[in-house]
Amino acid sequence: MIPVSVSPVRIEASLDPRLSRWMWLVKWLLAIPHYIVLFFLGIAFFFVTVVAFFAILFTGRYPRSLFEFNVGVLRWNWRVSFYAHTALGTDRYPPFTLAEVPDYPAHFDVSYPEHLSRGLVLVKWWLLAIPQYIVVGFFVGDWGWGEQESWYHGGLVPFLSLVAVVVLAVTARYPLHLFDFLLGLARWVARVIAYASLMTDQYPPFRLDMGGRDASPLTKDPAGGPRP
Repeated sequence: MIPVSVSPVRIEASLDPRLSRWMWLVKWLLAIPHYIVLFFLGIAFFFVTVVAFFAILFTGRYPRSLFEFNVGVLRWNWRVSFYAHTALGTDRYPPFTLAEVPDYPAHFDVSYPEHLSRGLVLVKWWLLAIPQYIVVGFFVGDWGWGEQESWYHGGLVPFLSLVAVVVLAVTARYPLHLFDFLLGLARWVARVIAYASLMTDQYPPFRLDMGGRDASPLTKDPAGGPRP
């Protein structure tokens, strides 16, 4: 049996037990303040990644403060995405913070790499990741985390999330199998984003790890305690 590698990228979410049947119709509107903040955070994310590129190229290390910032941006994106786009699995409004919020139903983290390849940084984000970009493009179409017009750009994820909330509206129950599948797709996309953003040298597996719980390890905070 071939062992299953554990990804340094961890993405989790839990479905609200009592979702509103109709609130999903306006979540994209309620999330507009987040879109504005995420627009500027996305610009910062790009420039931080450029700085990290040169740091890795010359030192083999991703500066920890820059790494934590970019993880925070992706975490914020995931919370908003889970609320308004990817699965619409919670009615709880996302917090305005880069930090982990233990009691929020969506979580994102990446294990900090002590060393990164100085050679791979030159090719992994554009050449090696091409097959993954093709797959992710099929998943999300022209849509990405934080894009408020996701319904209009095709892709498997927005289509299935629409199916899920239509079922919710008709039956008052969110289809659990669809939730698990959507989390698997989101997990795949998150791993590709982290790899292309130079945050890990571990190539994203061509594998769907479905369900709200992730088998990836917890990262640790500076005090040595695990992050939830």
